[in-house]
Amino acid sequence: MIKPAIPSAPRPLSRRAFLGDCAALSAIPLLAGLPASVFAAGSDRLKIGLVGCGGRGIGAVRDCIAADPAVQLWALGDIFADRVEAARDLFTKGQPGNRPRPPLDADRNAVTDERCFSGFDAYKGVINSGIDLVILATPPGFRPPHMEAAINAGIHVFAEKPVAVDPAGVRRVIAVGELAKQKKLAIGTGTQRRHTNSFQAIMQRVQDGAIGEITGGQCYWLGGGLWHRGRQPEWTEMEYQIRNWYYFNWLCGDHIVEQHIHNIDVINWAFGGPPVKALGMGGRQWRTDPKYGEIWDHFSVEFEYANGARVASYCRHTKGAASREGERLTGTLGNAEPKRGSITGKNAWTFEGERNQGMVQEHVDLIASVRAGKPINDARRIAESTLTAILGRESAYTGREINYEWMLKASKLDLTPPAYAFGDAPPVKIPVPGETPLV
Repeated sequence: MIKPAIPSAPRPLSRRAFLGDCAALSAIPLLAGLPASVFAAGSDRLKIGLVGCGGRGIGAVRDCIAADPAVQLWALGDIFADRVEAARDLFTKGQPGNRPRPPLDADRNAVTDERCFSGFDAYKGVINSGIDLVILATPPGFRPPHMEAAINAGIHVFAEKPVAVDPAGVRRVIAVGELAKQKKLAIGTGTQRRHTNSFQAIMQRVQDGAIGEITGGQCYWLGGGLWHRGRQPEWTEMEYQIRNWYYFNWLCGDHIVEQHIHNIDVINWAFGGPPVKALGMGGRQWRTDPKYGEIWDHFSVEFEYANGARVASYCRHTKGAASREGERLTGTLGNAEPKRGSITGKNAWTFEGERNQGMVQEHVDLIASVRAGKPINDARRIAESTLTAILGRESAYTGREINYEWMLKASKLDLTPPAYAFGDAPPVKIPVPGETPLV
């Protein structure tokens, strides 16, 4: 039985009340700030909770458990009770088939009925369940308030990318990062390339000058179509949108933000920070069925960095078309392709070691930082990469060139819905360049 974190007849939760509830969690005594001796030799348990029981959340739990013998799954939460039940069943019984997943060992799975939560307040139930670290893997539109609630409650955070869908959310995450520093709490994020040894080796050489000054580059995420879960007659519009969250900007941020952020983050890594401006274009060529909400199917954005270098960013969802995913950096002495692990030109080099699993290593690094009393804090960095993707999206949506600093400091764009309740949902508004306003 899934314990609801809200009444069975849920009250409408206004945006103000939602934010106020998050702030109220700051009164909870600190559960974290874990001493360096904790988890020594795997002898002490690190209790983790999952908020967002979809595929990525389930994968993140398995990655975290694989990272350290001290990790124990303690609590589960999701807006939908059926997702909590499915995740718990998968962790308990495993999954046979072509891609089998073994069940978790009994000593690694401590989830009970009392520590399963559903509803819009499920994240609060998980955070207050006695955990040390929370994995946040809901649709990214929920990430800023969930991160804020966890840090206010003294809980270490692993937040999947991206961490916001609008500038208001980005600013909130930056503030949460500063609070985490004060509380000595860790914030790790799902940017696995930064924890993959081949990427690290290439990027270290780039930063040491192996390709000279970076003069330009490209990044790509060109792929096919995506899942769609359809519509059931008993679903309200809010439930329909959340179950098909990838197609609605208040939840997803469009695929340039939700997916292409991986490549954009690598480009920012190479330049040591975000761009100064962007000019983008794109559209909705085959994703024309109303069921696909409001997101586009292709973007092309030019990002300009502080040294004048321009990087072309391409992302696309088109069935039957060519695929490409990765990054390329051009410098005065050569080129680098981080995903391939190669540098060409004067200082040619190829990574030849065994590549580690970045999606596990990011949890290894997070837990090690807590043990050492030097908690990782990736909040600002992931916020900047998230905002870079949002910058490209808004430039394409509006048809205008936009400065990064304006987007960070002056944009009033806030996609938060007026209420979190199973009823109405934000209206669908397909962006039209030249008509969509810059907010």
